[in-house]
Amino acid sequence: MKRLFYSIAVMVLALSCGKDPQGGETPGDNTTPGTGENGGITEVVTIQSNISIDLKTDKAIYKPGETVRFTADNMPSDAKIRYRCMGETVHEQDAAGNEWTWTTPSADGRGYMVEIYREKDEKTDLILGTIGVDVSSDWSMFPRYGFVGDFGKNKLAEGVIEAEMEFLNRCHINGVQFYDWHNKHHWPLGGTMDKLDEVYKDIANRDVYNAAVKKYIDVQHSYGMKAMFYNLAFGILDDAKADGVKEEWNIYKQSNRGDQDAHTLPAGWKSSIYLVDPGNAEWQAYIVERNKEVYHHLDFDGFHIDQLGSRGTRYDWNSRQVDLPSGYASFINAMKKAHPDKRLVFNAVSSYGANKIVGTGNVDFCYNEVWGSEAQFKDLYTIIKSNDLNSNHSLKSIFAAYMNYECSNREFNIPGVLLTDAVMFALGGAHLELGDHMLCREYFPNQDVKMSSALKTSIVRYYDFMTAYENLLRGASSKAEVQVEVISEATRKISFNNWPPKEGGVTTYAKKTEGKTVIHFLNFRSVDNLSWRDLKGTRPAPSKVMKSPVKIKVNGKVNRIWSASPDQHAGALQELAFTQEGGYISFVLPSLEYWTMLVIE
Repeated sequence: MKRLFYSIAVMVLALSCGKDPQGGETPGDNTTPGTGENGGITEVVTIQSNISIDLKTDKAIYKPGETVRFTADNMPSDAKIRYRCMGETVHEQDAAGNEWTWTTPSADGRGYMVEIYREKDEKTDLILGTIGVDVSSDWSMFPRYGFVGDFGKNKLAEGVIEAEMEFLNRCHINGVQFYDWHNKHHWPLGGTMDKLDEVYKDIANRDVYNAAVKKYIDVQHSYGMKAMFYNLAFGILDDAKADGVKEEWNIYKQSNRGDQDAHTLPAGWKSSIYLVDPGNAEWQAYIVERNKEVYHHLDFDGFHIDQLGSRGTRYDWNSRQVDLPSGYASFINAMKKAHPDKRLVFNAVSSYGANKIVGTGNVDFCYNEVWGSEAQFKDLYTIIKSNDLNSNHSLKSIFAAYMNYECSNREFNIPGVLLTDAVMFALGGAHLELGDHMLCREYFPNQDVKMSSALKTSIVRYYDFMTAYENLLRGASSKAEVQVEVISEATRKISFNNWPPKEGGVTTYAKKTEGKTVIHFLNFRSVDNLSWRDLKGTRPAPSKVMKSPVKIKVNGKVNRIWSASPDQHAGALQELAFTQEGGYISFVLPSLEYWTMLVIE
């Protein structure tokens, strides 16, 4: 593949809304064209879609050279199967029944879009179904994180856990957080090294069955997922002293050992949570022993470590101020030293302590729980860029971000969820939102807001898209960003702006990666606020953009342009005809609902 170089300034000119280029206006041009190659491609195979085939794979993630097992329903005998990586076709075959296999290439850390299609005529392909495939030797390359939060007897009924994890597998979730599975924060295992309890109570006095925990782990492992047990870095319950926890490890709100720091929980729960110093070496040694018991009985892959955000000024037993971020780093390093083969994730609540957490080099990715102080779409970008810089461009970002937070007893608002996911994914992040239900609160078992069947369908498309195009979305660091200069004519109906987003327009965000220029078009035309949270679930559906003529300034000869969107044709690639003249390429952007990705080669 030829490596092409483009100018830093990318100018998007004169887009008209809803105009077919054959009968529409010719965009004006009041700029001075640059120099460049002439030519282009005027004929391409276009695509249409009738998404009628449900596709599944047997795993959420595959190692290079591993065999993928596909299943489909209603596969037509004349269908064809096409495997694409970053827009390039790597393999094609005729369909032969509803089950087949594919041996993945040897390249590591690659996403593939698998398209089932029929040749409608010489110039048109009809897309019937798509699915993404992640070929990566380790989940940390492109993490997609889910959760489970209920381990009651009901989960042991035939097929319940299997159905939940089948959906997570369909969304390519490659790691799962076990939230509030534990017996006590300071004694997480329901049992001892010698004996595992059949059932015990969690912090909310709900029944937890160790058989359910084990079954979740086993089913997840069958899909190639990592299973991560949740616990605080520094939490104890009110009976901790009887279990061997020392008072000398506590932290206090006052320097005279007055008012032990605590997270108050409702009456009727097992206990409030009291805090100790995470940097205390004796506490670290104590919890290491408790974790040995966990790993002895339960085949967890690692430890998801939580905190509670900034606590203000706090003091230890000796009246010294406690440096919690440094304590978190020390705690992480101690957990890794004790169990070097186990994975670690640490929650940077509202980015508190993020640089110290990432600086350990011992977490698999950056995990940020975001709240009101980080409620704007632009804040998501700031967090990802900060994580990227703190990790020396080595770690990916995942957001714990709770949608429609002020809603209850209703369904999630689809435009709110999809626009937030579109922005997160386009920026190179991922969203912790999928589990044994869809997440709406920081207390993960809360199910007040439900996922509709329509949202479920869209979510599958978005996760296919994030997986299939992972190299273009998440494979480049902030160093690859392109500063995009956008120009629009005042007489036109669409306003374009560079990142950060503005109400009433279309925002572009661009990177150069893999020898390509990737430009994301994000639709903010119908929004009346720029908070990703959509607190009350009122975000309206976007005003769609259809068949818009576009001009972009480039340096060097352009060989190919294509677009793809999770909102159209189930993410399948659409090659675009274009002309190149006077330093510009001109083409028609097929559609923009929430998010369309444009790739220039």
